[in-house]
Amino acid sequence: MSFFQGVIILMEFFGIFVIALGLSMDAFAVAVCIGLSFKTFSIEKAFVVGLYFGLFQAIMPLIGYIAANQFAERIMQFGNWIAFGLLVILGGRMIWGSFKKDGEEQEVASLKFFKMLPLALATSVDALAVGVSFAFLYVHIIPAVIIIGATTFALSAIGVKVGSIFGLKFKAKAEFAGGVILVLMGLRVLIGG
Repeated sequence: MSFFQGVIILMEFFGIFVIALGLSMDAFAVAVCIGLSFKTFSIEKAFVVGLYFGLFQAIMPLIGYIAANQFAERIMQFGNWIAFGLLVILGGRMIWGSFKKDGEEQEVASLKFFKMLPLALATSVDALAVGVSFAFLYVHIIPAVIIIGATTFALSAIGVKVGSIFGLKFKAKAEFAGGVILVLMGLRVLIGG
C-alpha cells in the first residue's frame, strides 16, 4: 500500500467517524433521557441501551446501502412522522412523570424489547439515508457500519450514565427537562431541521 492509499483510507475512516458522531447524537440525547428516568444506574442498563441504539445505527445504513434509492424516499416520507410520534410520546411520559410525588416515582424508561425497538428505530431513520449516499460514494460499507454502530453504542451507554447522574441529583427537574428535550427533538425531526 502506498502512502497516498494510506492517506485516503485514513481520510475515509475520519470522515465516517465524523458521520457516526453526527448520527449518534439523537441516540445519545434519548439515552440521556432514558438515564434520567432510571432510579438506579447499572452497567447492564447502559449496555442494553447502547446495544439497541448501536445495532440499529449499524443496520440502517446497511439497509440503505443495499436498497440504494429504491425504497428510501418512501420510508423517509413517513420516517419523520414515526420518529416525531415516538419521541413526543416518550417526552410526554417523562414530563408527566416529573409531576409525580416522590412516593409515586416509577421508572418511565423500560428496557423491554417492545419499548426499546421504537426508540431505536426513531433515532436511526437518518442512518438509512446515509446508507443510500454511501452506495453512490462507493464507501466500504462493512467498516463504515462497524464504526457507526460502535460509536453509537459507546455514546448511548455514556448517555445513560450522564442521565442517571443528573436524574439522581435533580430528579423531577431533570426528568421534566429531558421530556421537553425529547418533544423538541421530535418537532425538529418533523420540521426537518
